[in-house]
Amino acid sequence: MKISKQKLYIKYFSFFIFALVVLGGCESESVNTPLYEGESLTIGIIGNAPKVREENIVFKKITFKEIENVKRLSAEYDGVFIMKENLSEAANSKYVKVYLNSSIPFFFIESSKSYMPFINEKLSYENSPETHSDNYATGILKSGDKIKTWGYGLFNDKVNETNIKAAYSRIFSTIESIKAKK
Repeated sequence: MKISKQKLYIKYFSFFIFALVVLGGCESESVNTPLYEGESLTIGIIGNAPKVREENIVFKKITFKEIENVKRLSAEYDGVFIMKENLSEAANSKYVKVYLNSSIPFFFIESSKSYMPFINEKLSYENSPETHSDNYATGILKSGDKIKTWGYGLFNDKVNETNIKAAYSRIFSTIESIKAKK
C-alpha cells in the first residue's frame, strides 16, 4: 500500500497541530526568574532561614527582644524576615512601634492576614481577617508619614520550591533598592 506525499504531509501536519494543542494546553506550575545579583545583604530572621538561590545573602537568627533595639537593628541588618511560625507573636502590640520606627523593611512570610495585624495595636494575628490576597510574603516600611507595603505572590499561585525561591529573589531586589535610597 502506497501513501501519497499529500496524505503523508496531512498526517504529519495533523500530528504537529495535535502536539501543539496538547503541549500548549499544559499550564506551567513554575517559572524561572532572574537571580538577585546585587550587593550582599544581611537579613535578620526570626524563625528558620529559607532556602534561596543566592549566595550573596546572609541570614542571621535574631529574637523578638533584639528587634526592640531599632537603632542597632537598622545598623546591622538590611531587612528582617519573620517566618510563618512566628507571625502570631510578631503581631503583639508592643512590636508595632518597632515596625513603624525602623529604617529597614520587615517582611512577614506566609502571612494570610497581610500587614494589618503588625501595624494596628488593637489587632491580634488570630483575630485579624483573612485577606485572601494570594501573597506569599508581605513587606512594610514606614517612610515619613506613609507606610510603604509590598506583596509577593507565587507564579500561578503554585506553592513549589522554584516559585518560592523566585519570590525571595524579588524581595532581595526590593531590599537593595531601599538600601540604595538611604
